[in-house]
Amino acid sequence: MEHLRDILDAAARGVFPPPDGRTVVLPQPSPRDAGVLSFTAHSVVFTDEDPRWVHEALRAAGCDALAASMSPRFLTALLDRTGRAAETVDALVVGSPLPGAPPLALREIEDPDHPRVVSSRRRRDEVRVWAADGGVVVLGRGVAGRLEVAVEVDEDVRHRGLGRALVGAARHLSAGEPVWAQVSPGNARSTRTFQAAGYRPVGAEALLTLRRAAGRGGTADGRGGTADGGDGTADGGDGTRGSRAGTRAGPAAS
Repeated sequence: MEHLRDILDAAARGVFPPPDGRTVVLPQPSPRDAGVLSFTAHSVVFTDEDPRWVHEALRAAGCDALAASMSPRFLTALLDRTGRAAETVDALVVGSPLPGAPPLALREIEDPDHPRVVSSRRRRDEVRVWAADGGVVVLGRGVAGRLEVAVEVDEDVRHRGLGRALVGAARHLSAGEPVWAQVSPGNARSTRTFQAAGYRPVGAEALLTLRRAAGRGGTADGRGGTADGGDGTADGGDGTRGSRAGTRAGPAAS
């Protein structure tokens, strides 16, 4: 049986699953992460649910078989079946590692109680955070242990290219591994930022997360690291979603 990490590693090298129209069902890589990956004419559902149920739900989606795995009807059925939560279907992008130090002054934040460290650890392992003048970049191990990037940019320094510099810096900080990010397709500025920083589109991903109890603000916290609202980058701060924390931010600038 294939492993999800093997599929991701191959895709990072530009080797994709065969465009055979199939949907394969693989076990979850961890209790935390379940979801759906869609490549060109090939989908992967990673869940511990019975594969027979998954294929029956795909047939019941009532749409083209190539679109079924990301159809609202199938995703809703999967969410109901698993009792999980999801925010959106993201574009999945990857950047190959770059040698040398980042061309940006960064200092690592080692305080385990720093808000960005705390929020990132809810959805990633081995989290490391670096601060720049006006922003932060986060690296951590997410789905199937892949290295994921999230950044945030301060409101008063947005639209100056800092987001692009930060997501680019992650490629230097990755110690030779590819760097992954999830970007909302509707956030065109964020998409352009990742493209400008050398990230390549791989496919689409719907990540299903465990539901969390409502917090002090009365809303359940989601995953973080989606595209940030102002500089076209993956999100940082608590409670906003950019490249994954709870609610969708506004449009981002490249």
